[in-house]
Amino acid sequence: MAAMRTDATVDAGALELEQYRRELIAYCYRMLGSAFEAEDAVQETMLRAWRSLDRFEGRSALRSWLYRIATNVCFDQLNGRERRARPMDLGPAGEPVIENLRELPEVTWLTPLPTPEEEVEQRDTLRLAFVAALQHLPPKQRAALILCEVLRWQASEAAELLDTSVASVNSALQRARATLATADTLAPAELDAEARALLERYVRAFEAYDIDALTALLHEDAVQSMPPYDLWLRGRDDIFTWWFGPGIGCQGSKVIPAGNANGMPAWGQYKPDPAGGYAPWALQVVEVSAGKVAELTFFLDTKTLFPLFGLPEHLA
Repeated sequence: MAAMRTDATVDAGALELEQYRRELIAYCYRMLGSAFEAEDAVQETMLRAWRSLDRFEGRSALRSWLYRIATNVCFDQLNGRERRARPMDLGPAGEPVIENLRELPEVTWLTPLPTPEEEVEQRDTLRLAFVAALQHLPPKQRAALILCEVLRWQASEAAELLDTSVASVNSALQRARATLATADTLAPAELDAEARALLERYVRAFEAYDIDALTALLHEDAVQSMPPYDLWLRGRDDIFTWWFGPGIGCQGSKVIPAGNANGMPAWGQYKPDPAGGYAPWALQVVEVSAGKVAELTFFLDTKTLFPLFGLPEHLA
């Protein structure tokens, strides 16, 4: 019979489980494409693990055991559900006119993940484009690829976790790599001092709505999207047509740092509020490639995202 738990063993067990929470959130996020669903999945993982901790016999490492539970929780959540996506995954770029704005439900969209500074080095495997590409894979292929290609597990370890053979894992990896090879993902720049300085210049130019400065900073074929709307734009000219047309309300915005989202610097954008001050408008995630801004994502669900990123409800 299992030994009775004492306060000391309860605290020790909880602490031992909690040390894996952050990495499990990143794993579940890659599996599910939603920061909120990842949090829920890890909470369920911890609950299941806690309930079974006194029966854990140490036949495998605690970390591997937790990943097995988390994988099964993610499989349960993914069962029968449509994949999360970015606007560019759903159709071609549109014309920059207000009539093309169509709002889709929250469950359609990939959502950003707050990433602590120590996780920024993982940005290549947390980038929005990479996580969106993962959503094209069947769940078991997705898990195999993340475990082996991202977390660097051996195929034998992944096979044990997934209750399958090494040959099946290797076959899943081969199919997953072939799918990802066709995904439209840009080559990210190193997040070095030069890239950070470029992003700071972009923020200053955006706040000033300086068309000349912005023209110099954006790639000619830059991309913009605005979830929860399915409209996305390709090309600097179309982006500026939107900014100085239907999006002119962004002129005069204030932009404040919001830490990192998916390993990239993010900002909270606040538009001038007729009632005074500045009202929340978007979480901006900006990607840089080849010395210029290549992709702009404006996440407009500020009610859920601003608290997640610690941003204030309103600016004076």
